[in-house]
Parts: sequence; C-alpha cells; structure tokens
Amino acid sequence: MRIRPLVAFSATAVAIAALSGCSAAGGDSDGPVTLEYWAWAAESQSVVDQWNEENPDIQIKYTDAGGGDDSSAKLLTAARAGNAPDLALVEYTTLPSLIVADVPLEITDYVSDVQDAFTEGTWEQTTFDGAVYGVPQDVGPMAFVFREDRFAELGVPVPTTWEEFRASAAAVKAADPNTVITTMPPGEFGFFAGVATQAGAQWWAIDGEEWTVGIADEASLEVADFFESLAAEGLIQTEPLLTPEYNAAVNAGTILSWPSAVWAPSVIESVAPETAGKWAMAPLPQWTAGDKAVAYQGGSAVVVTKDSEHPEEATKFAAWLNASEEGNELLINTQSLYPASTVGQEMAESNDPPSLMPQQTDFYTVAADIASDTIPVTWGPNVNLAKSTFEDELTKAIRNGTPWRDAFIATQEAVIADMKETGFPVSNG
Repeated sequence: MRIRPLVAFSATAVAIAALSGCSAAGGDSDGPVTLEYWAWAAESQSVVDQWNEENPDIQIKYTDAGGGDDSSAKLLTAARAGNAPDLALVEYTTLPSLIVADVPLEITDYVSDVQDAFTEGTWEQTTFDGAVYGVPQDVGPMAFVFREDRFAELGVPVPTTWEEFRASAAAVKAADPNTVITTMPPGEFGFFAGVATQAGAQWWAIDGEEWTVGIADEASLEVADFFESLAAEGLIQTEPLLTPEYNAAVNAGTILSWPSAVWAPSVIESVAPETAGKWAMAPLPQWTAGDKAVAYQGGSAVVVTKDSEHPEEATKFAAWLNASEEGNELLINTQSLYPASTVGQEMAESNDPPSLMPQQTDFYTVAADIASDTIPVTWGPNVNLAKSTFEDELTKAIRNGTPWRDAFIATQEAVIADMKETGFPVSNG
C-alpha cells in the first residue's frame, strides 16, 4: 500500500454531476435505493434529511455509530458478519487497519474527478498504493490555541518555533510560578505522532508490501528528548487533559495553551465557556523557522464498504457531502466541522469565528493558511496497539524518571513484533 497522489481529471462540480448519472451494479431500477450510513458527527441526521429530500431515488438511513475506536470495531465486526453498512465515517488513524481487514471498497474510478477539491496532503490520507478508499470529510491541521489575554498580561510572546516555545514556557514560569504554558500527557499519542511527523519522522511507511516502522527513528527520539527536557525543568505539565483538575486550571487561566488542532476551540469552550473571548489561534510552532508545514491531528473520511450493493450511489452521497458547496455548507454550519475540502475551507473564511474567540475575525483565514501546507501521516495497521503501548510506556518513564525516548523505543519494538506476528513484512527490527 504505497501512498501516492492520484491525478485529477476535471472540476468537482462536473464530477458530482457525472456521479448522479451513474447506475449501480446490482442497482434496483424499480424503486429508490436505500443506503445504510454509519457516522457520529453532530447533526448527521439533519444532513441526511436534507439529502433525502433532494434525492428521492437514493435514500440514506443514518445510524449513530458512536465515534472513535468503538465505531471502527463495530464496523469490522459487521463486515466480518457480511452486514456492514453501505457507507461509514472512519478516522484516518483506523483506515489502514480496515483496508488490511478488507472492509472498505476501492472507489478510485468513482472519485477521481473530485480529487481537485482537496489538497494533495488531504487526499493522500485516503489513498493507498495508488488506490482511493474514502472521501475525506474533516481534517485537523495542527495549530496553537492559547490564552491571548494571559500571554499579553505576562508579557510572553506567542511562539513561532519550538525553541521559542521553550523560551515562552520559561517566561510564563518566571512571571507566574502557579501557571504553566501547557500540559502534554502520555495519552496524547496523536500529538506526539504529529509533531514527530512535523520534525521529519515517519512512524509507519510502506514500499510495496514491506513496512518500515519509525516511531523510534532519530527525528522521533529528538522530539522525545525535547519535550522530556521541558517537563524536567517544570516548564510543562504531563497531567491528563479534560479531567476535573485540568478543566479547573483552564477556567482559572493557569494552563495557557493547547498545542493541538483547529478543532480545539469547541472542546475548550465545552469545559470553560466563561473564558470565551480570551483565546486565540496561531500556527503551530515549527522545528525549523520558516517551515510552516504541519501534520494532521484527527479527522475522518467516508468510506464505501465492500458489502454495499450500490457503490456508485453510495459514492455519490459521499462526494456530495464532502466535495460540493451544499454539502460543505452543512458540514460547517450544521455540524461545526472543519472541512477537508478546499471548497469548504474557502467557504468557512466568510463565517464568524468560533464562539470561544469571537474577537479573532481572521480565524478561518488562519485555519485555511495552516491547512494549505500539510504533511500526510501514514498510519499503520496496528495503531490501537501503538497507542496503548505508547501511553503505558511514557507514563512509566515519567513516573520513574527514565528517558522518554525509552518509551518510543519500546513502542516501536511492540509494534514491529505485533506486525510480524500478524504476517506483515517489516524491513527494520
């Protein structure tokens, strides 16, 4: 499954129109086609209702699949039983394992003409060995969300590089010993994968059938050393996010930032609504000054499963939802998602900023600029094992005062051992 970009052939609007003229193999010409769709995003039913009203010949039946790892597990179980839905929303991190399990259908021929609605980095999130397995829906380009008021109060500059981040963290501690710039707990596997990718790492890579695991490559180990040094100096915390203690600190203004992604404002507002108007978003600090590319943290795509008897109709819905202006308007205004398509990102620029930061009128312009230069992350077939091992090993390292890089090395060893046991050829280890 070598990841590489495909070639776009025509405009998105033409492609979606063309898809509407398709008739599915095995389709029922005597009545409307009904497709099962599993997802979890807020207000998905109202989005489906609008589609159903406008498309009487292709009706969508929506099921809330719960989201996260649970939804992928449910999808895999259903596929093994031969009764998977026609379409399902899946996170990018779980897509490779589902492809290995033969769950999603290759839809290259159905969607090649909508590729130009997405950046190359976004499209590559669903493209494996030159084949496309999903239509990207939302993305989480990494960003720096921070307490603008407290940075100004303490006279601390907003960092543009990670070395500046270290200096800002030290300045925060010096100005207010009861305040910390951020917390980076072991459970934030996606964050560490993202900043390692930003530094040049590839935690999984594949050439033909052979995998390479890079969780403990030199770039990743240098990232481990950097954040370990911040924690050792007391410049960052390592306590979990979104606990009662964390939420209290965010409300009190004693945790000043969350290096995460463009979706973070809604999460912060859910736990600290009274702090609205005090936050802002900036690009994520860089390892090399002037190199603005960032990885993704989070995001999902709509796949068509191999159990679907109507793949062309299913793909038509996925393309409408994620690549058309109408679909993207619903993603933005109804579901509060940051769209994967450049069409949606451009549309979002005219929207009001998130209610957490109503004063930042250029929020979506900043978000679009961040999203324009992204580094695709290649996820492997055993991400769940990697996540649990990484959290356990890094927790142990923090508790015992041992090097953080040992946690990265132990995770790589566990991932390689598991892949070999499962039958994947691995070039290293």
